[in-house]
Amino acid sequence: MDNKKIGFLLIFVAILFGVILFIFKIYIDQLNDSLMALTNGSCFLESGKCVHERNFLPFIIGAVAVAVTLGAGIYLILFSKTARSFETAQKNILKKISTTKNKELKEERFKILLEGLGEDEKKVITSVKEQDGISQSTLRYRNDLSKSKLSMVLSQLEKKNLITKVKKGKINNIFLKKAL
Repeated sequence: MDNKKIGFLLIFVAILFGVILFIFKIYIDQLNDSLMALTNGSCFLESGKCVHERNFLPFIIGAVAVAVTLGAGIYLILFSKTARSFETAQKNILKKISTTKNKELKEERFKILLEGLGEDEKKVITSVKEQDGISQSTLRYRNDLSKSKLSMVLSQLEKKNLITKVKKGKINNIFLKKAL
């Protein structure tokens, strides 16, 4: 059962117990009044004890039990809200950690990949990673390579299954493979 439901149940039980305790107190007072009426207005019994001398310990214990039960119910209701907000915050933190870890893993794999490439290949693949779908002409200017040199580098990267060329009219757009 949910903490919130238990809390409401405890509050209901506390209120019910409080009402019963109050009714019991009224009943005891009525009994004292009727006892005084039977003794012709005297509050002393045959044993010499005054009817007004009562032991209030049961009522005090009952009132404390009502207060504790009521407090526990309120605490559980408020705690369920706190627990939910804590769980939400914890899930958000875990998502951020997971996302950051995935980015770090991708970066680490990319760095390892770069170690196995030549200088021109490193420049080209890094430029494509920075701007996926970059045109071949933009790539040539960005890396200061001749058309033939860039064409050779792109062919080598395609053979290594790292990039894909997509022809759009007269323009080649270069994309990284999804595995990277």
